[in-house]
Amino acid sequence: MELPLEWQYYIYLELDHNGSEMKSILKSMRIIDPQLKIDRVTDILIENGMIKVIDDINENDFPDTNIYDFSNCICAPGFFDMHVHLREPGREDEETVITGSNSAAAGGFTGVACMPNTTPAIDSAEVINLIKEKSSKHLVDVFPIGAVSKGRNGEILAPISEMFSNGAVGFSDDGTAVKSAALLKNALEYTSMYNAPIIEHCEEESLADGAMNEGLVSTTLGLPSLPTVSEDLIVMRGILLAEYTGGRIHIAHISSKRSVELVREAKKKGINVTAEVTPHHFTLTDETLRTFDTNFKMSPPLRCREDVEAMIEGLKDGTIDCIASDHAPHSIEEKEMEFIYAPNGIIGLETQLGISLSELYHKKHLTLEELINKFAVNPRRILNLDIPKLEVGSAANLTIFDANKIWTVDKSKFKSKSKNTPFDKRLLTGKSVAVINNEQIYFDGEFKKI
Repeated sequence: MELPLEWQYYIYLELDHNGSEMKSILKSMRIIDPQLKIDRVTDILIENGMIKVIDDINENDFPDTNIYDFSNCICAPGFFDMHVHLREPGREDEETVITGSNSAAAGGFTGVACMPNTTPAIDSAEVINLIKEKSSKHLVDVFPIGAVSKGRNGEILAPISEMFSNGAVGFSDDGTAVKSAALLKNALEYTSMYNAPIIEHCEEESLADGAMNEGLVSTTLGLPSLPTVSEDLIVMRGILLAEYTGGRIHIAHISSKRSVELVREAKKKGINVTAEVTPHHFTLTDETLRTFDTNFKMSPPLRCREDVEAMIEGLKDGTIDCIASDHAPHSIEEKEMEFIYAPNGIIGLETQLGISLSELYHKKHLTLEELINKFAVNPRRILNLDIPKLEVGSAANLTIFDANKIWTVDKSKFKSKSKNTPFDKRLLTGKSVAVINNEQIYFDGEFKKI
């Protein structure tokens, strides 16, 4: 019987690697690094996790070296998802730090930022250190996002300085907007001392009592709905307060056409605002909810075609900085409830690269370089993290993918503990082949030293 990947990973960690020198050659890849303006086909020699050679390599010159043939693949700086939910602590039945990190590795990511709506919330140094300890030996780097308010209750500002000094890279009350303008103003002023962003979940609470987008479909189905203005109001509030305080606001999972316009206008004025979009918000519309499938129920809800087209336009012109999954695991039992009672959210770490390549690259909305910027460069820039580079002397932090691989999504093969995806059985073009980071490689379903 095959062991679950979480167990495999713990067993892998206990293996005695004898401190032996590790050399690996990655052959015949097209390497693309937007920062260094590199785009060429070549080989890479990695020794003990460091890039030693980037050039055509004769493997006979390096005996006792692992050879990986990545012909027809693209090698990029390691991808980073700045919006995932790992559920630990509190809901380890849905996901853990390790299983979520395994899912990220399988999806092509070498780093993630985890959101604070856990139980207890990530609102103290203790919880941050727990997550860091759990993830410390994994291939995937995990960076906690601290809560804005204590317990995410929207009443008392959480200990921002304490969390930042212990490793928080941003702050959010994700799952809900920061409760009041006064609290958000204080948070922006406080976090500006550390140049850290406030990541805002944009839904006005008084307008957010619904199960889907307000429009023709919600009227037809008779479901309680949420208007796009619920999002627009909180986006506008965040932009105005960022302008007033000089702080940094990041709009999570943007989904409304007007919200994209607001961010575009704010950027032209030089206001410190950035934004992310999920694959489901630039591919799916509220028409999918006619099936009453709760795997299409999320927050913010799926919008209409006009909004989807605005997301793509925002990605093309740079208004939307990056792509994030909003990976939100839920148990099968929870998602099988009546539609209006089922929890919001879907998993996305293992499908978002394939969806993005299929819908953005192959449909000629974004070039590969632009896509890599939105997956690898911009998320880390927003969170003030070091951005991996494909250069000699750097630690190998790489994502290797086949942009033309045709595959069918099979949720039964996911490494995540949860299976709540609307993309099961969808045919995609483009898939991660391997990731390398922290002297490890995830390739062909296994973690190994490199």
